[in-house]
Amino acid sequence: MSITAALVLFAVIWFMVLFITLPMGLTTQGDVGKVTPGTQAGAPAALNMKRRMRIVSMIAVVLWAIIASIIVWGGISVRDLDFFNRMGDAPVGETDV
Repeated sequence: MSITAALVLFAVIWFMVLFITLPMGLTTQGDVGKVTPGTQAGAPAALNMKRRMRIVSMIAVVLWAIIASIIVWGGISVRDLDFFNRMGDAPVGETDV
């Protein structure tokens, strides 16, 4: 895996984890009962993004390490995910990359 591929993989995982965790533990202005004029009641009452970014980064690093190690180790390849044998059988002596 090249450095660029590793960085792209980390960015994809980081943003995926961010979008999954954004609604978790969210308290809206409507829930609190103090809606700021000009905003919707569904807007966050107190959004602590620094804390959320740290949590997302820690989760993303762990997931990236697991996925990157599987890719580098070669334990799972594209041919392993070819359930309908559309790629055909690998010729003898050819290894998956």
